Amino acid sequence: MKKIVVLTGAGISAESGLKTFRDSDGLWEGYDVRTVATPEAWARNPQLVQDFYNMRRKDVLAAQPNAAHYALAKLENKYNVTIITQNIDDLHERAGSTDVMHLHGVITRSQSSIDPALTYPIEGWEIKMGELCELGSQLRAHVVWFGEDVPMIIPAAKVCQQADIFILVGTSLAVYPAAGLINYVHYNVPKYIVDPNIPDVGRIKNVMRIEERASIGVPELVERLMTMS
Repeated sequence: MKKIVVLTGAGISAESGLKTFRDSDGLWEGYDVRTVATPEAWARNPQLVQDFYNMRRKDVLAAQPNAAHYALAKLENKYNVTIITQNIDDLHERAGSTDVMHLHGVITRSQSSIDPALTYPIEGWEIKMGELCELGSQLRAHVVWFGEDVPMIIPAAKVCQQADIFILVGTSLAVYPAAGLINYVHYNVPKYIVDPNIPDVGRIKNVMRIEERASIGVPELVERLMTMS
């Protein structure tokens, strides 16, 4: 069974109504990311940061997977599929994908403030101040902030090296280290990019560009891949 590796970014979630940090203005839902998405922000005003992610979690739980999410899940009927996502929502899982690597965490879980390896499911949409991990530290959103390590990047790079087919969906390749994952894909592997604004991939070989939004381009690509021998 051939291995397909898919790297997804903000563009696929945006079509489910989720606004994600993608553009160069440094704003996310009207907030400067430095005030809500850094360890310094948490140290300075933990209540503000907690409230921000509680509202983002509420938005995620209200959102629904779109046609692109469902199409990628359908690939598992014929291929061994791993989805690597930069997104912190759980829409891939809710659409039926069974092997999803979250580079930047997943907002539907909480984590310890002092040990990011300690994560917990969240009942409902809210983490309250005063809710503690087993080590006694305040629980926060299980999200990788700017300035923090991305622990899943090495496993993700290893998965990219195994790809027989690589698909890039809805990412501007502007956020590192995730943007560098395409460089781990073998040069002769076919690489499909689905995005209304195709990012520059430099000298990467065997690139096929589908200049569509995810909900249109991904189902079309999946139908093509499902009929390939």
